[in-house]
Amino acid sequence: MAAFCAMWPDASLHGLSDEGAVALSWWVPGFCTAADWIGSNTDLFRPPAACPDLPDYRAGAREAARAAVAAAGLASGTARDVPLFDFALRPMQAACAGVPLTDGPMLAVIEDETGAGKTEAALILAQRMLLAGKGRGLFFALPTMATADAMFHRAAATVGRLFDRQTTLTLAHGRAGLSVAFRDLLTGGPRGEEDATCSDWLAESRRRALLADIGVGTIDQALLSVLPVKFQALRHFGLSSKILIVDEVHELGEPYIGAELQALLRMHRAAGGSAILLTATLPMAQRARLLEVYGGASDSPAYPALTVAGAASVIEPEQWREPRRGAVAVRRLAEPEAAADLLADAAGKGAACVWVRNAVDDAIAAVGLLRERGIAARLLHARLALCDRKRIEAEVLARAGKAGTGRAGFVLVGTQVLESSLDLDFDVMLSDLAPMAALIQRAGRLWRHMDLRPPAMRPVPAPVLHVLSPDPAKVADAHWLHGTLERGAWVYPVADQWRTADVLFRAGRIEAPSGLRTLIEAVHGDAAGPVPEPLLAAEIAAEGQGAAARGHAAHNIVDLAAGYRAGGQANDDALYPTRLGEPQRVLVLARHEAGGLRPWADGAGPDAWALSEVSARLKRLDALPLPDQSAPAIAAVTRDWPDWKRAEYRLCPVAGDGTICAGLRYDTECGLIFMPSA
Repeated sequence: MAAFCAMWPDASLHGLSDEGAVALSWWVPGFCTAADWIGSNTDLFRPPAACPDLPDYRAGAREAARAAVAAAGLASGTARDVPLFDFALRPMQAACAGVPLTDGPMLAVIEDETGAGKTEAALILAQRMLLAGKGRGLFFALPTMATADAMFHRAAATVGRLFDRQTTLTLAHGRAGLSVAFRDLLTGGPRGEEDATCSDWLAESRRRALLADIGVGTIDQALLSVLPVKFQALRHFGLSSKILIVDEVHELGEPYIGAELQALLRMHRAAGGSAILLTATLPMAQRARLLEVYGGASDSPAYPALTVAGAASVIEPEQWREPRRGAVAVRRLAEPEAAADLLADAAGKGAACVWVRNAVDDAIAAVGLLRERGIAARLLHARLALCDRKRIEAEVLARAGKAGTGRAGFVLVGTQVLESSLDLDFDVMLSDLAPMAALIQRAGRLWRHMDLRPPAMRPVPAPVLHVLSPDPAKVADAHWLHGTLERGAWVYPVADQWRTADVLFRAGRIEAPSGLRTLIEAVHGDAAGPVPEPLLAAEIAAEGQGAAARGHAAHNIVDLAAGYRAGGQANDDALYPTRLGEPQRVLVLARHEAGGLRPWADGAGPDAWALSEVSARLKRLDALPLPDQSAPAIAAVTRDWPDWKRAEYRLCPVAGDGTICAGLRYDTECGLIFMPSA
């Protein structure tokens, strides 16, 4: 010990507070894990032929460590003060370029409408925070794998300019290896000095992705740093040096995941970390809870708004003066048949149309209604095999994306996957009734790119959001929604649904951005009005479920104040989920061919089996007579699977007519279809 201390004579814990020591206790194990992994490289750390003196050994080890850290992709560069974008800044972006930075760890909340350039605004602010020494990298946390993939594609074009050396960029989620953009980065490498790169070492594990200069992934990857699971401390260590950018933060307002997010921010702040939160529809009460973590508060109803915890005031960016779509009118439709008639008529006039449904089964039924009217509607939802989903997504983007062509008469039916993951622009939109925040997100895909498609180019005179909903003035019983929506009536709390219908149909329009705060608070805020008496029991039940979820989160989240020695554990991820919800079962689809079973995505190379996977509710699938997994043809494929996969997944051959088993079939265009009982 004396010899060790003699090598670092200036090392001291003097002045370290008890609180600082506790925070450090969570950081050190992660640091040691990363160091151990890098130090395990026997090509760089060879045993010495002779035993050198300790000072000489330290000098040689330091040189080897520099080479090893650089080879791993962790040799952080210095932030550069260079323009990230070559376009004129929008108001929120300009606000982020000029807002005063606070001392120490900092939290900023960016609230603006969909399509206002919040991602670029966050990057501008994050660059300033890097230059101020508030971090050595970034981690973008997104709500879904699809949104993470989209963000990775956008980030790859910009983040290479942030540092004075080649920037490492990774994608962190369970299916990162299937991302074409990420694979291109790994195999093609950087093409210029300002292009990002990724080392093989970083790409080997999504746990290591949080150690890169720039990480993009699902929020789950960050939330695992506050749960008592394996590699929790490593994730915390990786995030601690990053500016954490959480996008679509309004989607993290449910009690369980909301509590996790607050714990994540507390732990991040304790380690000296800063964060930026992005949202279009954040209730003020939720914003207040998040600001409080960093010692801030705000009751300002301004919108758009840039709020910095601890700052004196909220910045209200001036309205952007580019051609905008204006107010979106809202009209109610009472039945699905009327909705199908409306879309068929609009498509006949050359409009690009979309119907956003709350449930997959209802989306499939809607396509049937449209096809009865001669409309070849496309269908996009989460119950498609990955290969089919990616193919349909590519077609949808090519037709209705920002630069889409062949839009005339194109009709898409989809579910919540359309709310945030894809940059789409429709002339006519129909949506099932959903909570206000979700409807505002959906409406963000209506008349979206006005600079490319001004009103004169649209086949309809004005943007209208048509909402399939019962009349909120006629609530006879607790099943108010069920006469109009089928499975989609169960997706959201009925109280939120009723308040949305009541407020929105009385308003008759969505005025963005100036009117969004009022609409959001009227449904999701603390001052939301009462619901009709027949819905009270359902609201009380929902509140009880929320309280239970918060209790569940409190039990699962690590005890930060206890320190790592008392609170750190290494449990299996499955025991401590990042989200609560219905358990899912993964089916791996296969085709019958001579010689045995082949992947549904046959021809997709080494990823064919992964691209053949599709998920649905475990309870619903396990009620069906799924194929016997001991059948010889199935066992020949699954015998090489790990034990956990054989226990949780089901290999399902698909017959020529799409049949998987009684009550279940698969269709390339419609996905997994549950058949009605005879």
